Amino acid sequence: MSRLGAEFTWLGHSAFHVQCEDGGPAIVIDPWLDNPRAPANAQSLARAARLVLITHGHSDHIGSAAALLKGSNALLLSTYEVIQEIGTEGVPASQLVGFNKGGAVTRDGVTVTLTTAHHSSSLTGADGRPRDVGDACGMIIELANGTVIYNTGDTCVFGDMALIAEMYRPTVLMLPIGDLFTMGPRQAAKACDLVNPQWIIPQHYGTFPALTGTPDALRSLLSQEMRDRLLTPAPGETIR
Repeated sequence: MSRLGAEFTWLGHSAFHVQCEDGGPAIVIDPWLDNPRAPANAQSLARAARLVLITHGHSDHIGSAAALLKGSNALLLSTYEVIQEIGTEGVPASQLVGFNKGGAVTRDGVTVTLTTAHHSSSLTGADGRPRDVGDACGMIIELANGTVIYNTGDTCVFGDMALIAEMYRPTVLMLPIGDLFTMGPRQAAKACDLVNPQWIIPQHYGTFPALTGTPDALRSLLSQEMRDRLLTPAPGETIR
């Protein structure tokens, strides 16, 4: 089995800090850094990131992005609608890189490609009504050392995950397991079969009682070989 190829620190919910090897950039994914499971060092870790990636426009994924970007040299990579949203909060346009599904952007040796995800993407306005913020996406994150991360974003399982896997051969699959708003363990186990990654990292679980899916439930549904690939860091824990 391959090395992981990067350092992954879970910051609670779907927020992760990823440190590329060999001096590559630090990456923060879906930076809701004051979520109920965020570790004490979430903010300090995230502030050192060069790249900020957001899969979609829900507040539990956009989170602290604007505050994180202001006063830093970090770049935000996300859908055009999400970067427009963040731009209204005073983040300079020079830090905002917008694209769309099927498109790829390379910055600091990291190539990010937006893929399909089946989920909503909205924020609630002052009038209490939701307004759309583009489409939800998954992300293929290709590091300079050859490691390929497939972060599905919030989604249900869908058959074209196999097509994404065929094209990009992910080393690491990051996927939600909490149920209710995303895949639960049953669908997540099928997604693992479709993608057949070398490593599996669950996310979007345990934040609230309503998110009932657990790593143990996912493990019980995986083949024995696949169970050995499941990595379940505690909040604040770094896996290498």
